[in-house]
Amino acid sequence: MGNSKLGRFVLIGAMLGIAAAMIDRSTRTTVVSTSKKTANELSYYAKNPDELKDKLMEQKDKFQAAYEQLSGDVSYIKEQVEELKSLTPQVKELVTDTKETFADSKEEYEEILKDSPSATS
Repeated sequence: MGNSKLGRFVLIGAMLGIAAAMIDRSTRTTVVSTSKKTANELSYYAKNPDELKDKLMEQKDKFQAAYEQLSGDVSYIKEQVEELKSLTPQVKELVTDTKETFADSKEEYEEILKDSPSATS
């Protein structure tokens, strides 16, 4: 029984909200024009159901194409992430090796410079 009161009050509140919104002239004008347009479209498609079917099929095809494109993009990004995951350890190892090589080279260059005759002159 409590649910029926809730539903009734929600309905009354919605109707009061609609009534309050209709006080504004521009809102009334918009509602009337939108209602007329919707009624005209409904009557047109009621008389021409094949056009409605064609329009719905066209929309379905557009959504399907968009879905396929999105699916392909997601697959590509997933592949790139997987490739990056596999390359990350290799890149880390390469950077570490390069750093060690430069550190070793620096020590060798310092020794060469110490031993060179121009450094002692």
